Amino acid sequence: MITNTTQQRSLRGHNPTRPTPRAANTTEHRAMLAWRLTPRDKWLGRMLWEHRVLTTHHLTDLAFTGPRKTRVRLRELFLLGVVDRFQPFVTTGSSPMHYVLAPAGAAVLAAEDGLDIKELGYRHDRAFGVAHSLRLAHTAGVNGWFTALIAHARHSADHDTALTAWWSERRCARHFGDLVRPDGYGRWHQAGRAIEWFLEYDTGTEPLGKLAAKLTGYAALAHSTGITTPLLVWTLTSRREAGARRALAAAWRELDEPASVPVATAAAELLDPNASHPGPADPIWLPLDNRAGGTRRGLAELTGAWPHIAPPVPPGGDTALGVEPSATMMPAPHPMPPEPGGHSGRR
Repeated sequence: MITNTTQQRSLRGHNPTRPTPRAANTTEHRAMLAWRLTPRDKWLGRMLWEHRVLTTHHLTDLAFTGPRKTRVRLRELFLLGVVDRFQPFVTTGSSPMHYVLAPAGAAVLAAEDGLDIKELGYRHDRAFGVAHSLRLAHTAGVNGWFTALIAHARHSADHDTALTAWWSERRCARHFGDLVRPDGYGRWHQAGRAIEWFLEYDTGTEPLGKLAAKLTGYAALAHSTGITTPLLVWTLTSRREAGARRALAAAWRELDEPASVPVATAAAELLDPNASHPGPADPIWLPLDNRAGGTRRGLAELTGAWPHIAPPVPPGGDTALGVEPSATMMPAPHPMPPEPGGHSGRR
């Protein structure tokens, strides 16, 4: 959960699940999936492929009305070989089930796009390797950050509220890795306002000097693309945020054009755990530039702190931030779940 982020040091391998009879990934089985999988199931497969691993909590926020419905449908997809699952061991309590894309699910996605598995780039061992990754907690934390925004949008009374873009760390590295490697990229619409950003998700293990040094790369990216994109720095505690702000401010002032890298910080500790859907959309963001004022703002309200930033251009596929679609990488899936008619929206 975004208000109680799991630390990597709390994860000690993973608990094996009890053996369960599963369908084989044969040609006949994949043909059967044509009438067993809904548009939402296929969309969930694309989200798993894009973002590597999603927990039961994430998937509930993404597309379901409650944890029970999530577990029931994900068990069916697991038995069909569309998804795989594992449960990391934690020192206290129990962790949620973690899901990754399984071979049958990858075959369906590849067939939809006219590719074979090799062209898709899918390998089962690599997909499941995230279970043992030293960055598992970080990856799950980033994904929880974005799914909290989706949950906010899905339950908002404002039908214009939506997360309209969400790129994974892997996609960002593919496009911008020679300059920066953000933990994600997103675009948010709320109350008639739109904002896009890069995310740096800080778990407190990285030296603050290394975090601040990344501003040079973001400045170089802004100069290269001619697009000013805000940088949001998320920390877990207010104390860590205060230290990060000091380090970031010192590095920010040394930039040739500081205004080309607008920065705002927030801490998970500031969220109200009793709120129905606490998350990054809440008024917890504090711009780094003192001229923007010392009041914390909601995510969409940050546009008022940086009036020099042009509104984001609605992308088609991967055309955001001046990036053209890639022939060797599937377009990022729309982050909002599909409606029964096939369009992305809230359910």
